[in-house]
Amino acid sequence: MSSPVLKVHSLTGRITFQLLLKAYKAVRSNRGKAGIDKVSLQMFAANLESNLLALMKELKEGSFQPLPLRRAYVPKNETEMRPLGIPAVRDRRAQEVVRHLLTPYFEPRFHPHSFGYITGRNAQQAVQTVLALRRQGLRVVLDADIKGFFDNLPHGVILRAVADRIADGNILNLIKKFLKSGVMEDGVFKPTTIGTPQGGVISPLLANLVLDQLDWQLHQQGYQFVRYADDFVVLCPSRPRAEEAKALVERVLEGLGLQLSPTKTKIVFFREGFSFLGFMISSCSCRMRPKSILKFQEKVRELTVRKHNFEAEVVVKLNRVIRGTAQYFLSPSFATGRRRVYQLDAWVRMRLRAMKFKRKTIQDNRRLRLKSFQKLGLLSLASFFPPSA
Repeated sequence: MSSPVLKVHSLTGRITFQLLLKAYKAVRSNRGKAGIDKVSLQMFAANLESNLLALMKELKEGSFQPLPLRRAYVPKNETEMRPLGIPAVRDRRAQEVVRHLLTPYFEPRFHPHSFGYITGRNAQQAVQTVLALRRQGLRVVLDADIKGFFDNLPHGVILRAVADRIADGNILNLIKKFLKSGVMEDGVFKPTTIGTPQGGVISPLLANLVLDQLDWQLHQQGYQFVRYADDFVVLCPSRPRAEEAKALVERVLEGLGLQLSPTKTKIVFFREGFSFLGFMISSCSCRMRPKSILKFQEKVRELTVRKHNFEAEVVVKLNRVIRGTAQYFLSPSFATGRRRVYQLDAWVRMRLRAMKFKRKTIQDNRRLRLKSFQKLGLLSLASFFPPSA
């Protein structure tokens, strides 16, 4: 582990108008919806200077009080919904300011095999590291899942992780206010006594602060692992070693007030395959997992409803979905599954033909051929594969 550093005492003095403006630009680029006050990004920007000056004063004086989060839900899988907590626009800027102040003191000390929400690191690098470890002979995988990580993370654990390196009482108090701001759901206020909300600007950093302790415990015991936020795998040379890794993870998580999901955590041989960050990884392939394919198809279905008109804008919107999916799953050099990708491309064209002719028949393939779609500018998933794939 990196050598100890002195605690930082004077972060509040570094809150400036320029920092607020930088935070505003960062939040604006991420877009996002309004919080419970219904103030949008555009509305906040209408009186930008005065709003930022008022926010700066509150943050420096310690009088800032965040509004409760707005509860929203997004699909987690076929049967579950994932709860999000959406802060007000003003509060997102405040969180971004604190995140910006804390990041330089924590990010450089994060373990090199932690890839989530860290500058210069990404999910594709995480998958690439998993494959590199497999080539080193690590053939058994502890595929770990922390039970309700963001919902169950104790506030005390989070605050202690920050206080280990930050001694500015005002900043610590701001983080405490973010955590305890509560949630508004169906007009009812619900206090938040545990967890850090998914959707909060500062939540990924706080999650990394806590799980960094697990990373270094694994490192000290000689384990190889790859983590992206709360999604991680431990790679081992044998099943007994993987069982030992599981026991260690359970002990460390217990000390953090967390636990592994008994139904979702498993030990598998690499040849059997396992899912990680949207990929299905095995000894001989690294392709889109079935759930990732279903999510892609659902997005395409939403844009290609048969009763709607087939207009140029449909192709533009489809291209956004195709490009985003392909750049993540298909452009890396390790991507496989070309045959399935060709099938998906054909399926997209079938959806468009059915949209245009208001029916689904093989004969329509001749009426709207591949060259016609190319002239319309429709992208194909397969075109994103590296030439050597």
